[in-house]
Amino acid sequence: MALTFSSLPQDHQRRTSERRADALMDEDVAWSENEARDGDQLDRDERAALRRVAGLSTELQDVTEVEYRQLRLERVVLVGVWTSGTARDAENSLAELAALAETAGALVLDGVIQRRDKPDPATYIGSGKALELRDLVLESGADTVVCDGELSPGQLIHLEDVVKVKVVDRTALILDIFAQHAKSREGKAQVSLAQMQYMLPRLRGWGQSLSRQMGGGGSSGGGGMATRGPGETKIETDRRRIREKMAKMRREIADMRTGRDVKRQERKRNKVPSVAIAGYTNAGKSSLLNQLTGAGVLVENALFATLDPTVRRAETPGGRAYTLTDTVGFVRHLPHDLVEAFRSTMEEVGDADLILHVVDGSHPVPEEQLAAVRSVIGEVGAHDIPEVVVVNKADVADELVLQRLMRAEKEAIAVSAHTGLGIADLLALIDERLPRPAVELRALVPYTQGALVSRVHAEGEILSEEHTDEGTLLTAQVHEELAALLEPYAPAARG
Repeated sequence: MALTFSSLPQDHQRRTSERRADALMDEDVAWSENEARDGDQLDRDERAALRRVAGLSTELQDVTEVEYRQLRLERVVLVGVWTSGTARDAENSLAELAALAETAGALVLDGVIQRRDKPDPATYIGSGKALELRDLVLESGADTVVCDGELSPGQLIHLEDVVKVKVVDRTALILDIFAQHAKSREGKAQVSLAQMQYMLPRLRGWGQSLSRQMGGGGSSGGGGMATRGPGETKIETDRRRIREKMAKMRREIADMRTGRDVKRQERKRNKVPSVAIAGYTNAGKSSLLNQLTGAGVLVENALFATLDPTVRRAETPGGRAYTLTDTVGFVRHLPHDLVEAFRSTMEEVGDADLILHVVDGSHPVPEEQLAAVRSVIGEVGAHDIPEVVVVNKADVADELVLQRLMRAEKEAIAVSAHTGLGIADLLALIDERLPRPAVELRALVPYTQGALVSRVHAEGEILSEEHTDEGTLLTAQVHEELAALLEPYAPAARG
């Protein structure tokens, strides 16, 4: 239960103030001892300050929105540790954390940043700053603190003990969003596996939970024969059960992966080229898929609105068929367990012939988004696949940012999935970059073999087509398997 400041006895308040003063003094002494050291030095005032980040609060002002506000699950304060880069980089990272928290259904009340060489191993932000954070939590009425990083089990416990409210880290927040948005059986299983992998080292025993199970001896104790002895603690039992569930979940995901592989192999057998849409979360991937195919996929101004890959059939302006796959969005510091759990989903990117890498052109630093996505693409072994950078939201992007991106990227195109700007040019570029069938031939196909002509239209590229008395005269580029089927009709065409 969270303590209110007024409920604390006066002598306890006094001791708390004294401890906080001692902690701050110790911190100043530590700084005095280190002032002579060589290398990069952090500004002392910045180092000692718990810096407030402006513009993060999402507190609703309109009283007519009270009903909506009551639907919010938690009231949160954000805290980050700024270890490198500029102040703007640190603030952008915390702004993204605020967007993640809102997507999870939280109400962001405030955000602060602590300047440090590295996160404190005990409380993430240091003992003195943790006490200041507790005061901020009491002042704002928050019930949760969200940290912009992955905290160790010890850091979570120690910080919770100080601030007296629930503490979650960036990884737990992302996992929570994924759990809310997973719709398919496979998506839910992948999220559950990642959550269990995250929770396993963070199980915390309370009170009787640490008592031994089936232990003890004597005539009245225990569960009878073969049950006496030390047994295992409740927390050990929980860990064993979680490991068993994880093993079962991995087997289920492997079975589901087999079905996905069958569908993928069927597309490969038919030699249908594939295009994967990858990119940072909320960059507009689903909107782009809808523009290119009219797929009607969920489009929502929220992070991770799409978790289950959507595969749609499309055609190039020249009539060549290919598949478009909308994939899960990426984000900076995407939890490794989540990458592992969603590996089968992300393999849609690894098996593509072309990647449309969508980036939000209206973002302050789109280059960071590009780097984060390419890092994950590399993890799933897709770094050698041809890539086209699609700078989306060009209608609202800063012109200088657009120019910078277009100069920096070898192959980039600016579009707006909202207005349709540049979509025709993108379709032409896809047609140009998709792999061409290897074999060019000329064949006179009898009208009785109409299905074969349909396959040439679907799987090959028609260069010329003429209807004669004997049949359909085709000049086309096709793959080897289709070329073998057309071969019997090629000599007649040449004759």
